[in-house]
Amino acid sequence: MGISQSTGIVDQRPDRMFQTLLAAYGPQSWWPAESVEETIIGAILTQNTSWKNVERALEVLRREEMMDVGRLSRIETEQLATFIRSSGYYNQKAKRLQNFCRRLKDEHGNLSQLATLSTQDLRDWLLDIHGIGKETADSILLYAFSRPVFVVDAYTIRIFSRHHLIKETSGYDQVQTYIHENLKPEAQTYNEFHALLVRTGKECCRRKHPRCENCPLTGDKARYNVQG
Repeated sequence: MGISQSTGIVDQRPDRMFQTLLAAYGPQSWWPAESVEETIIGAILTQNTSWKNVERALEVLRREEMMDVGRLSRIETEQLATFIRSSGYYNQKAKRLQNFCRRLKDEHGNLSQLATLSTQDLRDWLLDIHGIGKETADSILLYAFSRPVFVVDAYTIRIFSRHHLIKETSGYDQVQTYIHENLKPEAQTYNEFHALLVRTGKECCRRKHPRCENCPLTGDKARYNVQG
């Protein structure tokens, strides 16, 4: 058992956790979208809401033929907000979507040109857009542009902390660095692991009343130093 020099977090092999979950659940085939544009839109809309609510908003955007960066940048913000109402915080999210689309058109022209940026430059560009935080930016990097950047969310922190891989108070950058140092840097691997953690968090490792008896990781208590 080693210690990560950059984070000070005990290394208990997250790659083993990944293999256990993959064997139990199989590939999750994430992200559920039909295009790069739809992936990016979904990543922005899913902030602070469930995916079911986002799906309803995406259905409206498809019906209105708004799955297009150019059209999204030109539509009235108030009209766009009505289309994405089901996603919650729709006025804010309409502005965030348009912030992304308009800056893309002004600074890079299209998504193909944006994709020529290095991973770090692309991440910096995304984070500079008002309303896009680290989790959203990394979701876009991983799922829209297939960059090997792990997305840290509440499920990741909950599962890892309960299995004593990290502290419950560990920050986003700490957890991401830990995973980057201890899991092969491949977009496909990060994609699957994130999706598997989300499934595990929803089905078993709930915030309240966790269902440990149904969790694929229950048999690995000794390996992961889980109490109880």
